Amino acid sequence: MNGQQKLSEHIQRRENLTEDEVETFVDSFAETKIKKRQFIVQPDFTAQYRHYIVEGAFRAYVVGDGGNDHTISFAIEDWWITDYNSYIYQQPATMFVVALEDSIILRIPYEQEQELKKANHKFETIFRNMAERGLAFQQRRMIANLTLSAEERYDDFLFKYPHIVQRLPQYALASYLGMTTEFLSKIRNNKVRKKS
Repeated sequence: MNGQQKLSEHIQRRENLTEDEVETFVDSFAETKIKKRQFIVQPDFTAQYRHYIVEGAFRAYVVGDGGNDHTISFAIEDWWITDYNSYIYQQPATMFVVALEDSIILRIPYEQEQELKKANHKFETIFRNMAERGLAFQQRRMIANLTLSAEERYDDFLFKYPHIVQRLPQYALASYLGMTTEFLSKIRNNKVRKKS
């Protein structure tokens, strides 16, 4: 199945569109191949695109004053990613978004998205629902970070995303879960010992 077919199915699961509407929506996206370690968003440059992942995996992160990086989000097949603050407000990005694997994405330029939204309220609904789901997810993550132990956060991630844990570098997952790589390693080793 090619990228446009995947996006078409993704959209049709979320909104009742006619064939023509699906075609108009999907035709607004251009397919791009991205190499592992290639950046699609970098700080100080405005994020020009919203990206839909056809194949591959991405990591969004920021770098703190001490040089430590902090993972904000991951994205794999059938997920979306960009620096949303930069993209929505068309101002310089504060995050890096980098490919963790050789990947294929479909991307839509900011101006094209605005045209879609003006042309059809269903398209506006699609993007609004995306934003609402993203906001709800960020809230759940923030609450988990404040109320769960490090081990509970790891267990929760493992339970929700068992299919992607092995695809993520340990340092990136540790950073996302708010712990050191060494501590994540310790948690994993303890779990292995408990199983045996």
